[in-house]
Amino acid sequence: MRPGVVVALVSASVCVLGLAPGPEPEPLPLPARMADTGGGTQLITAQAPRTDSTSGTVTWWDLRDGQWVQAGSAPARFGSKGLVEGDTRKQGTNTTPTGLYGLPFAFGIKAAPSGTRAEYRAVKQSSWWCQDNDSTSYNRWVDPLPADCRAAESEQLSTYTTQYTYAFVIGFNYDRPVLGRGAGIFLHVNGSGATAGCVSVPEDAMQRVLQWADPGKKPHIAVGTVDGATDITRY
Repeated sequence: MRPGVVVALVSASVCVLGLAPGPEPEPLPLPARMADTGGGTQLITAQAPRTDSTSGTVTWWDLRDGQWVQAGSAPARFGSKGLVEGDTRKQGTNTTPTGLYGLPFAFGIKAAPSGTRAEYRAVKQSSWWCQDNDSTSYNRWVDPLPADCRAAESEQLSTYTTQYTYAFVIGFNYDRPVLGRGAGIFLHVNGSGATAGCVSVPEDAMQRVLQWADPGKKPHIAVGTVDGATDITRY
């Protein structure tokens, strides 16, 4: 075979290889790309496209044999003024705080869905969430309303007949409350539109989340955006 023919054959082989690249690797599941998932084996991600978005997706995940597996997903709503870093949020801004948070307990006007394992508190007429910055009960469930917590600065939970059908407390500003940062941030059932700072999902999705969550697996919720300053993978 002449040398020129060998060169031609090699060139042809290179071209053929260039036309048939290997398949792109599958992207890692979102929790596997996060800096922190709370140390448990269950995680909820609440993700919006941008900080000015009022809608996005809530997904709940299980860690099985070292791999994060999606257990469910639903369309979500966020604050009417979008999302903001939890550490710098101000009360009354209608923004959803981003970050990684625990889920202290659940509550609802309806009875807990069958199979619920999380602590579940029944909402009564006397059940309130104190949002009064002058109260020692700031950012706490109270029943009844204490004398130092003004009703005008709090939520009577039973009056939110749709949103609080079922709800999970998001542990934002909860363990060591900072006055003025915000109170009463929940994962709850959709109302008529964007929220005042909570994360909301359809009622059937909220039921499924309550049936899925297992306190023994230390579920957390991570709230953030697809990219930008509040990229959810930072948490």
